[in-house]
Amino acid sequence: MRHGVTAHNQEGIWQGQRDVPLAPEGRAQARRLAARLARLGLTWTTLYASDLARAAETARIVAERLGLAVHTDRRLREVCVGELSGLTRPEVNARYGDYVTRSQADPWRTRFPGGETLAELYDRVWAFLNELGEGRHLVVSHGGAIRAAVLGVLEAQRATPWRIRLENTSITRLHFPEGPRAGGFVHAVGDAAHLEPGWDPDG
Repeated sequence: MRHGVTAHNQEGIWQGQRDVPLAPEGRAQARRLAARLARLGLTWTTLYASDLARAAETARIVAERLGLAVHTDRRLREVCVGELSGLTRPEVNARYGDYVTRSQADPWRTRFPGGETLAELYDRVWAFLNELGEGRHLVVSHGGAIRAAVLGVLEAQRATPWRIRLENTSITRLHFPEGPRAGGFVHAVGDAAHLEPGWDPDG
């Protein structure tokens, strides 16, 4: 699950690993997510979250509704965008045009100025997944990390990740019948039905 919306999300500002809290709307989204998960009536093995505030707070709201403990893991953080953190897209285009051009040609191996590559993000997300035991796990993370997980399952690590649309608090379901190392299946990507106007969190 992606975290709830932040003020930076709303203003189109790059966050990366900047520790930005949820906006009031993000907390409302997290409560709707928690209500939807509770309505499923499933038993969850563990609840993991990135240690960044926006993901950890989303996880705490879910945990309170489901009666779970939250386990944080730094490997679930968003990609580190380095010097781009705090900038808008127009500002990035104006100040880092060379980076933008190179990243469009090779998004996976082009390093964010002062930050990570998407390949490094992929490696740490999959290191986390490969350590998961059997069970049904909830994971609250970030758009980049979730895209890395999905593209890994699809064996499409060279694909452009930004073409996968992930709304805040959307649900992505991955299934690993024999563990992540043996491959898996994508059951859903970016499911945000609980954010639709007609969805009743109290129903």
